[in-house]
Formats: sequence, C-alpha cells, structure tokens
Amino acid sequence: MRFLPTNRAVWLRLLALFAFMALLGYVNREQCAFVFSRVPVFYHYLRYSPQEGDVVFQSLPHGELVDAIEGITHSPYSHCGVVLRNDKNEWVVIESISSVHETPLFLWIFRGRGANFTAYRLDPKYSGCIPDFKKNLLGYSGRSYDFDYDMTNDRSLYCSDLVYLAFEKVSGEKLGQLQKLGDLDWKPFEAFIKSEQHGALPLDRAMITLASLAAAYQLHEVYP
Repeated sequence: MRFLPTNRAVWLRLLALFAFMALLGYVNREQCAFVFSRVPVFYHYLRYSPQEGDVVFQSLPHGELVDAIEGITHSPYSHCGVVLRNDKNEWVVIESISSVHETPLFLWIFRGRGANFTAYRLDPKYSGCIPDFKKNLLGYSGRSYDFDYDMTNDRSLYCSDLVYLAFEKVSGEKLGQLQKLGDLDWKPFEAFIKSEQHGALPLDRAMITLASLAAAYQLHEVYP
C-alpha cells in the first residue's frame, strides 16, 4: 500500500498547498500563536479532577493591573476563583472579575496565561462546610469588582476577597493572613497605584493577597 503520491503533478499540488498554508500561517501568525498557546487547555482540563470547593489560581494575560498584582505580592498568581457545580451539573468557577459570576471551567482555564493553573483543596475536616461555602459564594453573585481592594466594603469584591469572606462566614476562620499594602513590594508600582486610587497611596489598607490565600493552612495543593 502506497501512502505517498508517485505522480509529479500531485507532488507539485501538495507543495503548493503546503506553501499556501505556510504563507497563511505567517500572515496570521499572531492568531495562530494564540491558538497553539491554548492547546494545553485540553490537557489540563482532562487531567484535573475537580471537587466542589477547590480554590483555583491562575496568571492572567499581562497588563498594568496584572503585573502590579503579581509584582507587589511576589506571586505567580493574579486571579483566583472557586470550583462549583451549577444547576446543570456542569463544572464552573465562581469568580470576581468585572463582577461576581460563574464561568465554565474550560473557559476559565482557557483564559489563563499559558493555560496553566493551580488547584488547592480544603482539608477533609472542612467537607461539611462546602455546601454553605458554595451558598455564600453564590450569594455575592452580581456584585462588582473592587478596584479599591477595600475589604471593609463588601458591596464590591476582588477575587481573593470573595473567597476569603465566603469561607470566613461559614467557618469563622481566616483563609490566609491579611497584609497591609505598605508591607508589600509596592514602591516599583507607586505611580500605577496612585493612578488607580485618585492620587492616594493607601499603605495601611489591609488585603488578602493571592499569595497569602494560597498559603492558607486549610488548603493543600491537588493540581498539578
């Protein structure tokens, strides 16, 4: 059985087709690079075995805010959420990004930089808390993203704030340690902070950082 053509004309057509595809790929190289960079999504999505209540962390595409979050906290993470099953029994991530809402798990992984993410699971002794943890998280649905990172106002929440408050309500425990902005590496990002805070520099503002949340003693890494 022959798999390669023996006719010269067929070879020429194949070479012409290959050249055309290569040219098309070059012209659309940015789009192609984006698509191929997301190939790992399928690998991670199929390999990860989610459970309700898993806290998942990812790095978002670079931007001023993302780079500031990662740089100030010396963390690879710039976003997080909690894995849940929705009313259709589908895996979703409830997160605060623009607002508090659910995102299909596959799309949540797809969004991340390089499609990489890390999943942490609550210790088994907290398994009884998960239904109320889920209820508390969903209770914040629709609230806006908190660009001031002010935990005293729960009318708007940032991503790690959402997870922290929902868990504290059900367990009475702190999921990670609060840190003041002034205790973090804020100086290289001073101009950006002031631009976001109307000229202010709130160094005494306490926050729950992604790095601190991931280091909480109640959580242990389960993926990768």
